[in-house]
Amino acid sequence: MNDHSLREIPFSSQTLYDGKILHVEKWQVTCPNGHEAAREIVVHKGAAAVVPVYPDGTTLLVRQHRVAVDRITLEIPAGKLDSAQENPLDCAVRELREETGLTAGRMTYMTTILTTPGFCTEKIALYLAQDLEQGETHPDEDEFLDRIRMPLDEAVKRILQGEICDSKTICGLMMAKAWINSQGETRT
Repeated sequence: MNDHSLREIPFSSQTLYDGKILHVEKWQVTCPNGHEAAREIVVHKGAAAVVPVYPDGTTLLVRQHRVAVDRITLEIPAGKLDSAQENPLDCAVRELREETGLTAGRMTYMTTILTTPGFCTEKIALYLAQDLEQGETHPDEDEFLDRIRMPLDEAVKRILQGEICDSKTICGLMMAKAWINSQGETRT
């Protein structure tokens, strides 16, 4: 089966909700069999996330309450793009500085993940930050978080134990661990 035989073709859209972070549309699509169907799509500008790794093999995570799941989470620093046209690297640098006070001498693009492609356009670019320097934090006025530094190995263990369950954090930490191991840059 080729890709064309699976493709749905959108032919119209209607705005259902237009909010600060999310924009929800109802799309009409033509299915591969020629029939029409409706799809509810959350349109998102995108985001970037960063795994900061120090020379000693530790990482810095942010701990915060996520009201949507009523849970305190451990996450890699991240944030949404200011616009769909913003370079994700610029967003990653900004979010790293705002949430942790860190600047990186080296930022390595790892991948872009699709968070929930069944109904959302959000893509998150993941970066590895190294050669870190500490500065002042500048969180958003409605952003309350703690910073937790731990060995990268411990963070991976917390993923495997189910303690870290945020998808971008899982992907970012696992990729950073694999990247660093393949480069032999730090002992983690």
